[in-house]
Amino acid sequence: MAKKSRTKPRETTPGEVGPRQPCPCGSGKRYKACHGAEGGAGGVYVARPFEGLPSECDVVAMRELVPSATAPISVRGTEKPVLLCTLLPMAAPAMVRDSGQLWLGLQVQHNFGDPARDLGAVLQAAIDADESGIVGLTDPPGGGPRLQDLVTDEKLDVTVHDGFDFWISDVEDKDDLAAALEQANAAANPSERLTQVEAAYWTSVGTKEHLRWVMPEPEDRLLDALSRLHVAGRGVIVEGARLVGMFRAHGLLTPVWDLPVGTGAEALEDPASTFKEELDAALADSSALSADERAARSGLANRQVTIR
Repeated sequence: MAKKSRTKPRETTPGEVGPRQPCPCGSGKRYKACHGAEGGAGGVYVARPFEGLPSECDVVAMRELVPSATAPISVRGTEKPVLLCTLLPMAAPAMVRDSGQLWLGLQVQHNFGDPARDLGAVLQAAIDADESGIVGLTDPPGGGPRLQDLVTDEKLDVTVHDGFDFWISDVEDKDDLAAALEQANAAANPSERLTQVEAAYWTSVGTKEHLRWVMPEPEDRLLDALSRLHVAGRGVIVEGARLVGMFRAHGLLTPVWDLPVGTGAEALEDPASTFKEELDAALADSSALSADERAARSGLANRQVTIR
């Protein structure tokens, strides 16, 4: 008979990641070898870094899903206009424009463990900059305000763009940037934000169309509710659509539906609003799942992809 281990298992509190468990960032490494290591992967992993930020779900979508979008934000400590952007030229973290605007990029190369802390540090550096140009991070930001500590808006007004023409909206000599802009625009899939529900984005990838909807509800409750709707035959949004899986990013789930080609965003508006009402009712249902609902839930849980 094998000997019992004399090492007492490390106890973890709810929501805490054990050292030998997979790192929640999706790297495939154990937590102790990734974000749990001293200085590993840039620092301590924050499971839901944008919690408390206005329009949190839209911020997650802008960082991970939407090619080109902007949202003006009001910021403590400056009267300069600040624009929150999906992607800036050269994936710059921030830019101080000649026009006096401050642009803050969400899709960047660095990751020091807490994206909200990184963004707060970059934004503060842009506010303090004496001249125009690119502002970024080369080292962990350390202490200081997170993005949600600086933004004073109650809700963000997100504009989805066809491409990246906003990059040159305040530039007089546009010819020098024409080639780079054309290349960037060619890589951006057409996307639109639905207007009747929050943080739901239609996109076309040529041969397919998708609806990707970032949702703020806790993962367990959301999986239960989606399973109830699936078994009841009310989880397809529009005829011919299919819930194919979901992304997990920054502590939130994003269900993804495949759509019939030619659906477009406008045709999703009323059905998405109806689906949201039915989802809210399912979320409020605290009864035990049926056998069919448990099977559906297991299937949904197995079709999750974590975005780092």
